[in-house]
Amino acid sequence: MVLWLTKMAVLYINRAYRTKWEKKKIQLFINFALKYMSEISLPVKRGTFIEFRSGLINVCPVGRSCSQEERDQFYEYDKVHKVREKFVAALQQQFPQLGFHYSIGGQISFDVFPIGWDKTYCLQHVKKDGFKTIHFFGDKTNPGENDHEIYMDSSTIGHSVLSPSDTKCQLEELLHLNGV
Repeated sequence: MVLWLTKMAVLYINRAYRTKWEKKKIQLFINFALKYMSEISLPVKRGTFIEFRSGLINVCPVGRSCSQEERDQFYEYDKVHKVREKFVAALQQQFPQLGFHYSIGGQISFDVFPIGWDKTYCLQHVKKDGFKTIHFFGDKTNPGENDHEIYMDSSTIGHSVLSPSDTKCQLEELLHLNGV
């Protein structure tokens, strides 16, 4: 896995998460995850259940190739049956030694990444640029969701939003209050 930092379209950091044991441990993780998914019943299942991305593994019980209608259906199903929440708990119990953080986000999946590689990772670099006040706007700010850590970080002022239009309204209000 790799973590990148770009600023003004220039690559500043290209940090790889590699160790001697990574391939074996990742394979154990994937095998467990695929077995777990094979044993759960969902309204539908489609393809691409595990996806490697820069800096994380994305796990999607319904499959990333689902249609928008199937995505919406799974999201409603997951609200009731807590599929992703239970899946994350099973992974945490099975692999406490891997040093992974699990973050539920969006409608259909959750992310798995090394502890410390959540959205707060960027703050050390923003602070180096001299920013004194950092506002963060996110829609997944509850514990276990993918915006929670940066939303709660002591160096940010967190704003929980419901939609892009809500973000715009909150930002306009904030700028108005500050005389901008």
